[in-house]
Parts: sequence; structure tokens; C-alpha cells
Amino acid sequence: MLESTLVLDLFPDEGLLGRTKIFTNQKQVDASNVIDVVGKAMSVHLKNQSEIDYLYDYYRGKQDIRLKDKVVRPEINNKVIVNRANEIVSFKTAYILQKPIRYVSNGGNDDTSAQVAKLNEFMASEDKDSKDKKLIDWMHICGLGVRMVLPDQENSEDSSPVSIYTLDPRTAFVIYNSGIGECPVAAVIIQKDEQGNRILCVYTKSEYFEISGNEISKQSVNNLSRIPVIEYPNNECRMGAFEVVISLLNAINTLESNRVDSIQDFVNAFDVFQNCEIGDEYSKLSTGGRAIEIKTGTPGMEAKVYRVTSELNQTSAQTIVDDLYQSVLTICGMPNRNGGSSTSDTGQASILRDGWEAAESKASDTEKTYLESEREFTKLVLHICNNTSQLNLKLSEVNIEFTRKNLTNIQSKVQILCELLNNGYVHPRDAYIVSSVFADSEAAYINGMKWHEENQQKMQESLMGGFDYGGTEESVPPSGQSDSSSQQTSDTEV
Repeated sequence: MLESTLVLDLFPDEGLLGRTKIFTNQKQVDASNVIDVVGKAMSVHLKNQSEIDYLYDYYRGKQDIRLKDKVVRPEINNKVIVNRANEIVSFKTAYILQKPIRYVSNGGNDDTSAQVAKLNEFMASEDKDSKDKKLIDWMHICGLGVRMVLPDQENSEDSSPVSIYTLDPRTAFVIYNSGIGECPVAAVIIQKDEQGNRILCVYTKSEYFEISGNEISKQSVNNLSRIPVIEYPNNECRMGAFEVVISLLNAINTLESNRVDSIQDFVNAFDVFQNCEIGDEYSKLSTGGRAIEIKTGTPGMEAKVYRVTSELNQTSAQTIVDDLYQSVLTICGMPNRNGGSSTSDTGQASILRDGWEAAESKASDTEKTYLESEREFTKLVLHICNNTSQLNLKLSEVNIEFTRKNLTNIQSKVQILCELLNNGYVHPRDAYIVSSVFADSEAAYINGMKWHEENQQKMQESLMGGFDYGGTEESVPPSGQSDSSSQQTSDTEV
């Protein structure tokens, strides 16, 4: 039951409709039902796994055009792969992660800001930025990323209290309850032991199981009291970034391959000898044997030698390719390469015309779905950090901030920052966050306040440094007091 496999080698006729979310009617998974629940979930996961395999191979360049069959002149059968899928994934991941994802204080005091900065240090120590990149790559490839969080076992002073892992969605999945809220009830990670036998590692909120074959080989308590595996869907349908346009990408590959075939057919065209014989001289010139001898059988007919050629209209073919590619860009929400020659265009007009606004809209849509899972991840991280370190943060005190395009309209943003900092009714932290000048608003706010206090201290020391109240001849009276006033004060005291 748990060993069956599915194989998807070609894009199915009915299309790919996203990964299937795995449900169970059981509200709780324990030793009495874990084998049955996981067994039913595996049948759904294997279908998802086969589709992910296909999409991952497509992203790497193993695309449907490799099985192209040519009936006429099968020896000329070029298979050109224009890997637009890789281009789409690379652009979308790089665009949404122009700057690292950061945590900022949700309107707390300075102590809260300091603790949020410490949380960011923990994430930097764990190299979360690189793991975010891997996770979002999987989201754009197959529509689903999977992340795991566990307490750090090294317990070193300079390391993070948590260990973060980006899992392969082909070997990890979460099972949800089918009731209202669709709460996760279990997570499964597929691994192998030293002998190569498959083991299903199952996490519930209270227990941990290992299933070998159809038996529970290990059972222990889950000390986290939480499921440490979190799924990150790319959208509600769990579809990859290029999945919806695979048929268009296949058509582009087919057109490009046929164009190369046409050129090769033209170069290797057949010579036709009509009403004349092929001599040895031709054999010396042509070793490919690409000649046809035709005799009409009618005496006195004219002898002809010509080539059988039929070249594809490259202009018409290019028009079709451009149209298909433009459709791909529009559907996927990517900027085009058209550019523009108008000298009256403003910067915003160029952004709208060239598709950058559509790219921003798609990225914002992905952000909203990502943040839902990221908050579950943050909740688990805070639970571990609060129990194993001096951190004491609530989820409500932390905001997750994408810092994309923070250099766009930088002059306007700096002006906004200055205006807000000069407004006595706006907290400086809010000014840093709203202006979006810095990639890490929280760290910039803390550094700015620290630098401001240091400057204020130096200024006070500078003003007070020239005063000497010891009564020496070089002493200078405090500001605002003249020599006469000092003498008058002395006379009064006498």
C-alpha cells in the first residue's frame, strides 16, 4: 500500500491543475490510526510527487520536445529547448527577494525593538535568507514549499536556538483536518535507513512515529507540542509559476525546432535530374546521395536539373513565436522587453507600459500567501527561542516585512523620512518603517537612535568641557553669567 509509485513523463491532456491538499476526517492522529491515515495520505501524495517530478524536470530542461517525432525525413529532427520555465522561476524568485525578509517591531517599546533585532540576528546566524531563496524556488517550480523548524542541538552561544531546514516537497507533506479551519494534524517526512529501506517519519502535536512497512517501528513524545513542518503554497491552487503556460512553452519549443528543421532541409535539399543521367562527376561532388533521377518516358523532352526546396517563412514563424511569448509574459505577470522610444515617457509610464506593474502585482499576491505560512513559522520560532534563550517576544509584537524595491523613488522616501522625523507627533520608529528607505527598518531605527544619543552626549561634554569651577584664573563662568554678575553674587553671599 505504501510502496506504490506513479510516473508522469508528459504533460497530460487534461493539464496540470495544481497540487492536491491532503485531508483526513480524523481530528487527532495517534497510534491507533496513524498507519491508516498516513496510508490514505500517501496515495494522494504520490500523485503530487509525480507532478512535482515532471515540473522540476521541466524547470531543469527535460521538456516535452525531447520526444518529438518527425515522419518525413526523420534523420532531420532537431529538438530545440527554449527554457522559458527556468527564466520565469529565476525572475520571480529574484524579484520577490530583492532584499531579505526581515522582522520589525509592531509598535513596541525600545526593549521590544532590541529583542526583535536579536531575533533577526538569530535568523542571520541560521542563514535564513538562503533558505528563503530555496523555499521560494520550490514554490515557483511546483506550487509548494516545505520548511521544518527544530531546536538547535549544538547550544553554542553564538548560534541560533533554532535549526531551519528547507525540505523537498516530494518527500515531505502535511495532513490537514477536513473540518472548519483545516488545522494541520500531522506531518510526514519520507526518509531511508542505512539499508535503503523507506521510513515514514510522522509528527503530530504530541507524538512522533516512525513507520517501516505497515508497522510502527518507533514511538516517542514530541516535546515541541507543535507540528514542526510548515507548507508554503504559492497560491490557493498550489500551482507553480510556469505551470499554467506549459502548453504555450511547448508550442514555442515546437516552432523553434521546426524552424531549425526547415533550415537544415533547405541546406540538404535533393537534386533532381529530369530526363538526364547522373554521372560520376556528381558522385564526386556529393557524397550524401541526395539526388533523384526522373525520366518522363517521352522522347524529345527537355532535360532539367533543379533542387527540391521548401523553406519555412521565417517572418511568419517569428510573428507566432513573439505572440506566444508575449502571452506567456502577460499570463505569468512578467515585464516584457519591448522598451520604448518616446522621450515624453515618465518613469511611472514606463513601468506601466513595460509590465513592471504586473510583475509587482503578482509578487504582492504571492507575498500575501507567503505571509500566512511565515507567521506560523514565526510562531514556532518564537516558541523555541522564548524557551531556550533570553528572548521574550509575542507574535503580536513582531511584523514580517518584505523589503523589495526599497531604492525606488529613494529621494521621495528620504524626504518623507525627514518630514516625519521633524514631526513631534510621529514616533521615529514609525518614520523609519513608513518611509521604507532601509532594508532593515528595525536595525536602522536602533542604530539611528544610538547614534543620535551618542552625538547628544558628545555635544553636552563639549559644552561642559571648557568650564572650570575650581577658581583658577583660566576658569570661564558658565554660559549666561558675566563677570559682574558673578561678583554681585559673591557680594550678596558675603
